Amino acid sequence: GASFSLLEAKMGRSRSCLSTTLVFVVFELCLVRCDITDGNAEHLKREHSLMKPYQGVGSSPSSQWDFSGSTLVTSSYVRLTPDERSKQGSIWNTVPCYLKDWEMHVQFKVHGSGKKNLHGDGIAIWYTKDRLHPGPVFGNKDQFLGLAIFLDTFRNDLHGMDRSFPYISAMINNGSVSYDHGKDGRSSELGGCSAEIRNRQHDTYLAIRYSKGRLTVMVDVDDKNEWKECIDIGGVRLPTGYFFGASAATGDLSDNHDIISMKLYQLMVEHTPEEENLDWTKIEPSVSLLKSPKDNVDDPTGNFRGTPLTGWKVFLLLLCALLGIVVCAVVGAVVFQKRQERNKRFY
Repeated sequence: GASFSLLEAKMGRSRSCLSTTLVFVVFELCLVRCDITDGNAEHLKREHSLMKPYQGVGSSPSSQWDFSGSTLVTSSYVRLTPDERSKQGSIWNTVPCYLKDWEMHVQFKVHGSGKKNLHGDGIAIWYTKDRLHPGPVFGNKDQFLGLAIFLDTFRNDLHGMDRSFPYISAMINNGSVSYDHGKDGRSSELGGCSAEIRNRQHDTYLAIRYSKGRLTVMVDVDDKNEWKECIDIGGVRLPTGYFFGASAATGDLSDNHDIISMKLYQLMVEHTPEEENLDWTKIEPSVSLLKSPKDNVDDPTGNFRGTPLTGWKVFLLLLCALLGIVVCAVVGAVVFQKRQERNKRFY
């Protein structure tokens, strides 16, 4: 009886351990996926949002969005570039954003007649100090101040075959770093993921969240109506008072780069009195990494910090839990057998 009790106790502890692990896994996953807002209309900031039928877009003094280059505004989409070579276009919010915590949802569409690998170059979503400055980085200026999310559809670096394109990446710049097109921005990339965003027959979305020093980028491009983690980085510092925008460029290869909507949501987050008293407009864009972004040349995953649990991590945790149960069961069985043998010797 005692042996069975011992085995049951060990198995009970194993079950308890597995339950704790599962609860932890679910909790971690929820932190990421449940944290992305479902588009709460109460917190939508219309002065920073671009939506059909795009009223208030133009160069008039009352407009909240202005555009440049090849950008074409229709009633159902904003086309940053047509499917033609050597085009650049952008659209920018004219109202600086003073929210400390925010989330931007972008509905976009990249499509064209080019066959696989014969299209380019991609879209960039910006939160920067300057706006309407055309340049070589997806239609915008280089050495910018602020944040950029690149949706890069064309591989320039033929040595970087360890990742598939289209590729989504993030970069934070204090004005001193140049984007290296030849290496697909690898030297300054903070993290990224591959995503099939081109010529999809359904809506494609990107969510960018900045809250309490954490930058999270999620995608919804598989017509599943759910966000999938792409980038999650801590130690990020971004000021208030910058502008949101989107730009795109084509080179020798081309695509239609369309923005359907950009919706900004205010996140209701409490800050410490010290944080509240800071002049957030004076913050310099930066990120505290455990290593230099340049090291990312040899680390294409861009995993600088503990990211939320991805599928393989969950699998490893569950595998470890299962192995723990097996080990406990074997130990229990051995102990039980030894106890039985000892009892036989006594009789």
